Amino acid sequence: MTLTYRSVFRLAAISGLALSLVACNAADRLQNIGKAPDLTPIQNPASRAEVQTVSLPMPEPETVSYQPNSLWRAGSRAFFRDQRASTVGDILTVTIEITDKAEIENTTERSRSNSEDAGLNNLFGYAQNLDRFLPDQVDNANLVGLDSTSASRGAGSVDREETVNLTVAAIVTQILPNGNLVIQGKQEVRVNYEVRELLVAGVIRPEDISNQNTINHTQIAEARISYGGRGQITDVQQPRYGQQVFDIIMPF
Repeated sequence: MTLTYRSVFRLAAISGLALSLVACNAADRLQNIGKAPDLTPIQNPASRAEVQTVSLPMPEPETVSYQPNSLWRAGSRAFFRDQRASTVGDILTVTIEITDKAEIENTTERSRSNSEDAGLNNLFGYAQNLDRFLPDQVDNANLVGLDSTSASRGAGSVDREETVNLTVAAIVTQILPNGNLVIQGKQEVRVNYEVRELLVAGVIRPEDISNQNTINHTQIAEARISYGGRGQITDVQQPRYGQQVFDIIMPF
């Protein structure tokens, strides 16, 4: 393969950039030997590069009207405002306490034995001629004999125990016609190069929300709860892509 001048120049530039980055990182590490890591200076959080504009479901704007010389707001259901989530965009806390245990054990055993004998005494009068074709002595009463035996045994067991204790905040994303609330929440925690993700979604009743604006996962209908991770540790724990593809397409 022939490399043009432009390709060689581009390859050299990329190599030089990579080497400069490595050298810069090594120089910084050498300067910080024996010193505590420097803290990031305080700055405006909105000006950080990783900050993104958030767009979430919001309730329809309401026109609040008050009667003259009255503290009562028109359309209010209570004298004191209810702090529990009730409209789109409100936040509530979901408590997840899963303690599941399942034990299943199955054993299957099957056996079968078959035997068949067949004979033809006279063989249409040609019984005496069988010696010409068969080397051993022929017994016309037992010309054909079949025996078969089959047996199978299977055993299976399941012993599973799961314990998950988590708390996550969720947002009301929709109000159904019957008044039930659709919630969805996501939490991400990154430690070094590993990200732990917690997802929760489902449908709840406003009456099940406690006074502390919390709800248990057992009170969520169509609950979808996921707890997992992604990163370097998760990649090492999984088989390589080639091995996964081989396991799928290999029939044996």
